[in-house]
Amino acid sequence: MIKYLSSPFKWFFKLEAASGLVLLIAAIIALIISNSNYSDLYFHTLEKYLFIGINNFGLKLSVHHWINDLLMAIFFFFVTLEIKREFIQGELSNFKKALLPIIAAIGGMLVPALFYIFINLDNAETINGWAIPSATDIAFSLGILSLLGSRVPISLKIFLTALAIIDDLGAILIIAFFYSGDLSITYLCLILISYLLLLTLNKSGIKIFLPYLLVGIFMWFFTYKSGIHATIAGVLLASTIPHRIKDKDFSLLIKIEHSISPYVAFIIMPLFAFANAGVVLTGLSLSSLMLPVPLGIVLGLFFGKQLGVMVFSFISVRLKIAQMPDRSTWLSLYGVSILTGIGFTMSLFVGNLAFIDNVQYIDGVKIGVLAGSLLSTVFGYFWLLIFSKR
Repeated sequence: MIKYLSSPFKWFFKLEAASGLVLLIAAIIALIISNSNYSDLYFHTLEKYLFIGINNFGLKLSVHHWINDLLMAIFFFFVTLEIKREFIQGELSNFKKALLPIIAAIGGMLVPALFYIFINLDNAETINGWAIPSATDIAFSLGILSLLGSRVPISLKIFLTALAIIDDLGAILIIAFFYSGDLSITYLCLILISYLLLLTLNKSGIKIFLPYLLVGIFMWFFTYKSGIHATIAGVLLASTIPHRIKDKDFSLLIKIEHSISPYVAFIIMPLFAFANAGVVLTGLSLSSLMLPVPLGIVLGLFFGKQLGVMVFSFISVRLKIAQMPDRSTWLSLYGVSILTGIGFTMSLFVGNLAFIDNVQYIDGVKIGVLAGSLLSTVFGYFWLLIFSKR
């Protein structure tokens, strides 16, 4: 059974595991440069404005915003393709099989948010960062699992992958409902028209990507102008890409997913990590971590994530609502729960949205995310190394 279930994940897992190492290298380079003689060049380059468009139709944004708004829209397009495939044909298509990662993901989003809210309850500005520790970085967490090889059964890798995908779905909903700006009715109508056109292409049986892409580009522009975060355009576009009904049929969704996955894993996400992980460490001390924003994030990622995932999983299994992953133990499941606290790129992304109007907290976000993710990486890895059997 595991052989059949894990087959869609093997290619995905290898890709994410390798890209996790690239993400780590990109983040380390960003930290080194931002604390070197090239620090000014690094930050000035990210704030340099670029115009992309034709004549008066286009946008002039900083390099940092192009990465966070355009490239991350492509990332969420890719993630939504994965989510759609998994719900139609993959691990999440069977409700009973999907219950454990779904329940665990809910716990992994709720409990970290509560930790953060508890620390920041009295501050109306910092409370807006409640969703930062609720995210999981798929690539990084799977990269750590890959280092453990056969010590970790494939069922736990499936569990973590499914949980992280559901986590991403939660992040998409949070961005759409909580981190959007003032809305423009005109552009919202244009988004609706674009989406209806995409649905028409789908229902007409169009299995060529170019028409979807052309409409999607305009929809991204309308979304950016509407006040909704531009990454949601990637989600809407992906939801209309047709998938096959039978295994032998052609799937445009799978073709696109496989085509863009290396670019997402080895270019887009490392670029995002490089552009967002840079923080000046001069004057940093233990007291810096005790400020409400970084403290709430560290506690949420390291304690909240593992508690939420583990407690919700334990209760659902004990009540026979869900089943334990094959060949796994409570000790190994707890180790994977610790790894879900690796928020890294996703937490940094949510943090940028949470404090878009209060940039003075961004360095605190970076410190908290890096510290919380590092703790989860080290403790999760060594826990699984000690308590997982070969």
